[in-house]
Amino acid sequence: RKHPLEIPPPSEKDWLKDDEEDFFLQDPDRKRDALPQPFRMINKLVMLVVENAMEIIETREMLREAQKLKVQPTKCFPTAEFQVTGRANCFAVSGKYIFVGLSMGLAAFKVSDCKEVCSWDAVKTEICAIHALDLGNECHVLLAVDEMGLVWLFCFQKESFLLIKILNEVEDISKQSTCVEVVLSPGGDYAGVLLQGNTKAWLDIYRLPKDSWLKEMEKNPGAAAGLACRERRSSWTSASSQADIVLLQESPVSANKADAKLSLPVLLLKIKPPKPITGSSFKSPLDALKKVDDGSMLGLGYNHLIKDSQWEQQEAIFRSTYREYLEAEGEGESKEKIPRHATFHFLLPSRILQVGPEMKVQPDVPAGISVHWDGSHNLCLYLLNCPLKEKVDSDPKPDAVWPCAAPIACSAVSSCSRYLALACEDATITIWDKHLGYPLSVTAILEQRLIRSIHFL
Repeated sequence: RKHPLEIPPPSEKDWLKDDEEDFFLQDPDRKRDALPQPFRMINKLVMLVVENAMEIIETREMLREAQKLKVQPTKCFPTAEFQVTGRANCFAVSGKYIFVGLSMGLAAFKVSDCKEVCSWDAVKTEICAIHALDLGNECHVLLAVDEMGLVWLFCFQKESFLLIKILNEVEDISKQSTCVEVVLSPGGDYAGVLLQGNTKAWLDIYRLPKDSWLKEMEKNPGAAAGLACRERRSSWTSASSQADIVLLQESPVSANKADAKLSLPVLLLKIKPPKPITGSSFKSPLDALKKVDDGSMLGLGYNHLIKDSQWEQQEAIFRSTYREYLEAEGEGESKEKIPRHATFHFLLPSRILQVGPEMKVQPDVPAGISVHWDGSHNLCLYLLNCPLKEKVDSDPKPDAVWPCAAPIACSAVSSCSRYLALACEDATITIWDKHLGYPLSVTAILEQRLIRSIHFL
């Protein structure tokens, strides 16, 4: 080429006359599509953000409308309040009264007007737990546990507290035991107290003479005045109040030393945790058979013929076989420990309790108690209507034993007292019909799940 390249001048013949004339009539969407980059990308991003925002707004509006159509829960607000002296730690409702455990004693309030009718603070002790039950004839039984683990048994009648006994009080303070759990049976005929000492634990079952209490209250109305009770009434004068305070300070602290007006509870059973199974001391099978009863039920497994050497040999084989797994889990040489906690329930008469024909039972009075200790495979059943002994057996044999495939983790009894639920550590739940005496269902929960509590609804 002779001449260099040049940009050709624009020519009007290349223009689109129609587009230029109809520019203001074009569709706006088509015009945006014709935007050059990067404006088209920016436009798409902006539109995407706007569309997502509109979808979120519409979804929230739909959820708000659906929430309005649902039944709203009723909001409850307090209608009254109790004015207590000190700090309220616990409370229990029985009949028309509310009993409150305070940082300094007990107090009773009426449910109707929320006014305090009586208080007890003879020993200036803090009440941490309280259980109450209506016995009828305006009489109530109370079990209160203080900060030192002592169990105080009260009878409340005619708006007065009467201290009957401290159940686990001992003269030697070094042998003092602390209360872990307290259970009152339905009807108030029995009470169970789980106690722990320095190195051992046990369960005490008491029979409460509630019928004698009601008769003694009727014969001697003055007994209801109480050993250490203060009734707060507006008609009292300040002088009488001061005299009452002096009387409180001079009242004896120990219920065992006090002149109680009512009959004392009777200790029926003292149940200890099962001992670890060790090697047999029998020399022959005949010696073991002599220790066995009639063979109508299972026992705890103590009457066997396995020697200590056989246990040790089996333990050595197990540890040598699974040494890698034991080291990975960090399991050392651990000895079997005696359990220190138990779960127990009072049971009404049923087929699972083997009650003899000579024993009289009532349909609404507990006839037995079920106990299982932590880490134990056995559910032990004990009868309560057995004849009283002069000396309580410190280690009574269970009247029936239910062995389970795995250690029992927790248990529960239905409100009608007909069904018993057992949950084992292998996540298996068994529901028993106590009246018929056979299991209704066995349910296995997901593996590697530990059941800690179970309840009937």
